[in-house]
Amino acid sequence: MAEYLVELYLSREDSAAVDSGSARARAAAEELSGEGEGIRYVRAIFAPEDETCFFLYEADSAGVAREAARRAGLRFVRVTEVLGAPREQEACL
Repeated sequence: MAEYLVELYLSREDSAAVDSGSARARAAAEELSGEGEGIRYVRAIFAPEDETCFFLYEADSAGVAREAARRAGLRFVRVTEVLGAPREQEACL
């Protein structure tokens, strides 16, 4: 599975929206997974100074990640495939 960032904008004072959005994002991914789609919610990253929030999914396609975000009610701007170092390499950085 590839990794996808779902990008949306949140007010810097609205950190509670990150928690509620994370719960909805996880539930939507679990629902889609139960329907046979390859998807897993990983985490949220919130940059309050930039008023930007990213929800990270592992998914079979951008379309599946987009559908999870839609079902979660996330008002996203875009969905982008991202690349990262393997987890075992992160400890070395």
